[in-house]
Amino acid sequence: MKSIVYSIKQVVEMLDIPSVTLRAWENRYQAVVPERTESGYRLYSQENIEDLRWLKEQTDKQGVSISHAVRMLKQHKQLDRQEPIAGSAGAPKDALDKMKQQIYTALLEIQGERADALIDFGFSLYGYEAMVHHVLIPVLVRIGDAWEAGTATVAQEHYMTHMISNRLSQFFHVFPVYGNYPKVLAFCPAGEHHQVGLLLFSLFLRRNGVEVIYLGANTPEEGVMELLAAQGQRIRAVCLSVTNVKLVPYAEDLLERLGNMYPELQLIVGGKAYETAAPQETRATYKLTEPPEQWQAWFEREFAGTKSGTKYSEFG
Repeated sequence: MKSIVYSIKQVVEMLDIPSVTLRAWENRYQAVVPERTESGYRLYSQENIEDLRWLKEQTDKQGVSISHAVRMLKQHKQLDRQEPIAGSAGAPKDALDKMKQQIYTALLEIQGERADALIDFGFSLYGYEAMVHHVLIPVLVRIGDAWEAGTATVAQEHYMTHMISNRLSQFFHVFPVYGNYPKVLAFCPAGEHHQVGLLLFSLFLRRNGVEVIYLGANTPEEGVMELLAAQGQRIRAVCLSVTNVKLVPYAEDLLERLGNMYPELQLIVGGKAYETAAPQETRATYKLTEPPEQWQAWFEREFAGTKSGTKYSEFG
C-alpha cells in the first residue's frame, strides 16, 4: 500500500502552522525532514505530521521553545529504538566510563555548554537507559562524594547537581501519561536536601506512564498537606525519600499520620537512610531494595495493579 504524503500547503492548513514557521523549524532545527519531489517540492509523511503536531502543542500550550521541543522529540524517538546497555558492543563500559569522566570534568570546570553537548551526544549514541543509569547517576554520586571529600566547593556541587538534575527533569515532559494509573506525589521531607534517589525513582514511574507531581528536596510538611487536601482523590500515592538517618523517626511519624488521614493512599518510602538505619519493625509491607534495574518487576507486581487500602513500600 502506498504511503500517504502531504504537500506543505496541506500541512499548513491541517496544523495551522504558517509556512514560514514550518520552513524555519526544518532549516534551523531539523524538526522534520520531508521527502522531496524531483522539482524540489516537500512531501510530508504521516509521521512528519504527528511530529509537527506534537511540536506545535509543546510550543503553543506548554510554552516550550522550539529548540527545546525538538531536542525532547529526538530524545523520545531515541527511546523507542532498541537501546544498547553497558557492556554491549553498542555501549562498552570503557566508552561509558570515558563519557562519565568527560561530563564530570566539564561540569567541575563550569563548562556548561560542553557538558550539555556531551550529554546530547551520549543520549543519541547510547540511549536513555545507558546514559541515565550508567553515566548521569554515577556522575551525580561522584559529585556528592567530591563535596564530602572537600575536592569540590559548595558552589561547584550546587552547579553540577543542578545541571544534571535539570537534564533529567526534561524527561518528565517526554514520556506519555496513562490515565489508568494513579497520580503520585514525590518529595523529600523538610531537612532532607538530597533528592537524587527521589528524582531517579520518579523518572522511572514517569517512564512507565505515571503522572508524578515532583516537589523535590526539603519540602515543608504544610505544603504537602495543603496539596493533598486540594487534590482530593486525584493523588493515590506518595513517594518519600530520606538519606539522613536522623530524619527517619520524623518520616515514620509523617507516614503514619498520612495513612490515618488518607486510608486509601499508597505510601512509598526509600533512600539510603531506609537501607542503613530503618527500624526492624518498619511500617513497610513490601521492601524494594533491588537496584534500579530491578524496579520494573516491582512495578508490574505491586504498582501497576494498585490495590485498595494503604500500602507501604520501600524502594532502594
